[in-house]
Amino acid sequence: MPKPVLTIFYQFNPWQSSIGGIQTFICSFLKYAPEEFKVRLVGTGEPNSCTGLWQEREYAGRSIQFMPLIALEDDNIRSLIPTTLKYTAALWRRNFASDFMHFHRIEPTVAAFKWSGEKSVFFHNDIQKQMDPVAGNNAILWQRFPTGYFALESQLIKQFDQIYFCHSESAKFYQRRYPSISERIAYLKNPVDNEIFYPLAPEQRQEKRKALARELNLPEETRFLLFAGRLHPQKDPLLLISAFAVLKDPSVHLLIAGDGELAEQMRREIARYQLSNRVTMFGAIKQKKLADLHKISSAFILTSTYEGLPIVVLEALSCGTPLVMTNCGEIPKFLPADSGIVCQKRTPQVIARALGQVLQHPENYSAANCVRTAQPYSARTVVTDVYQAMLQRWQQPAFASTAA
Repeated sequence: MPKPVLTIFYQFNPWQSSIGGIQTFICSFLKYAPEEFKVRLVGTGEPNSCTGLWQEREYAGRSIQFMPLIALEDDNIRSLIPTTLKYTAALWRRNFASDFMHFHRIEPTVAAFKWSGEKSVFFHNDIQKQMDPVAGNNAILWQRFPTGYFALESQLIKQFDQIYFCHSESAKFYQRRYPSISERIAYLKNPVDNEIFYPLAPEQRQEKRKALARELNLPEETRFLLFAGRLHPQKDPLLLISAFAVLKDPSVHLLIAGDGELAEQMRREIARYQLSNRVTMFGAIKQKKLADLHKISSAFILTSTYEGLPIVVLEALSCGTPLVMTNCGEIPKFLPADSGIVCQKRTPQVIARALGQVLQHPENYSAANCVRTAQPYSARTVVTDVYQAMLQRWQQPAFASTAA
């Protein structure tokens, strides 16, 4: 029997330490893809690697077809020429028409405008804040030209059969902005893989926390705070360092998992605040290592200027770790008081005060409460629902197969 073909487009390589919620989102769609589908990913390859050819690869036990479209040295750091532009230019010379096509940036769909098949686009941020030159903190180039972005978007968005947002207010904003296609626009929960991100028993959590303290040559009673993500203006990790400096608790150590253009500036700030013995920067790490850090941390910190529904926050909650975060994205809409604190002001003092509250009263933020908060976002459930809806549409007589 023929299988429907899903082709996913994004500028990353799932076998490398690529940082970002979009990458994690796509990896869940690879891992939990049902056998009824043939899944393809058009991504990036390592420098000097062969590009432009399909490869049969395995991801998390699932066979997929992978094409590295362009070579990319490090997708965690912005280059002078945006990677999205390079990726879009490479797509322009090809035709990847499939039964289903998933896009996670709208710019590459310039090349796909005439491709036949069902197209879906996923928006992963609060678009209004992302395009705001002030609120966006110079996170993306489009913030300098918001009118140009929305003009391009208005030309491209009508080609999509499904338009998904992980930020509910953005979904409502787009339904108002494009009333003629509002029925195609929907809110979609971001998935968290709770087969990887899950809590440890209290005794095991303490044992592994002490083991990490010994590994880092720290006292065994050391407690850990964790930040994970791209070191990028959107995440505002410099605010994180300032807040940790205000905390002034020598028994607490900050773990930073991630890389990006602000890494060197963060190191300078850590030195300026004389925090070098209280902060460890791991760089980009694998998902399993990140899960291990979540499981032994006393709190996860997010200091972003804007977000959609950050998967890394769901990963922390799934590991039983409470949150301290700035007021952005979807999380404040459903985060109960027993799973973390949303800081109403983006100042070091307010964030440090919230961190102190979680550290001093861990009994108010139990692992069970955190896990319960994340449970509705289980990747197996979220991803399976999307695939099942796709399969039902494919099985309709009116659905014409266009697989390449």
